[in-house]
Amino acid sequence: MKNKLIMLKTILKFFFTIVIALIVIFGFVRLFSGEDDWICQNGEWIKHGAPSAGPPNKKCAQLPPDSNSEKENNSDEDLATIKLFFTNTRLDPEVMDCNKTFLTERKILKTENLIKDTVEALLLGPTDEEKENGFLTSIPVGVKIQSLEIKDGVARIDFDETLEFQVGGSCRVTAISSEIRETIKQFPEANEVIISINGRTEDILQP
Repeated sequence: MKNKLIMLKTILKFFFTIVIALIVIFGFVRLFSGEDDWICQNGEWIKHGAPSAGPPNKKCAQLPPDSNSEKENNSDEDLATIKLFFTNTRLDPEVMDCNKTFLTERKILKTENLIKDTVEALLLGPTDEEKENGFLTSIPVGVKIQSLEIKDGVARIDFDETLEFQVGGSCRVTAISSEIRETIKQFPEANEVIISINGRTEDILQP
């Protein structure tokens, strides 16, 4: 009888140990796996699992190519290489031609709205690494795309009024227009770019 009690206690202790170990392992995996989190997808924060807090306050945007999490979470098949066109004070210190832009490449997620996503990346400006290499943008902070349509080789893109807010100087407005047009024209379906602000194409981006 005594031996049976000892064996029963041993079995119960072993079972209890296994249960505790499983609870610890599950908690560890859940804590570090990132299962419960908010994911940036197509410009919106999407709930993944059951995160303990609300969505991030920062703008949902594609991460720059030097982001390790972007590289780790997505294979090369999920990413598209895009070109962004900015002014560059290292390659053109005197900025003699305000129309002149220089390209930098990024990798972003492939989506059905790749052209719009590319312009969104342009609006965010150069990354810290790109700034160190002389890249800068003339586009004001906080500009939003209101619509983008491409038909018969013509891309029509409409922005909100922020695009021309407190923008002065003929060189700057020329640079803004050039950055947008060159970035969009990298796509073969867009041979011409028409920029508008709140639907207006006349008298916009005036010095």
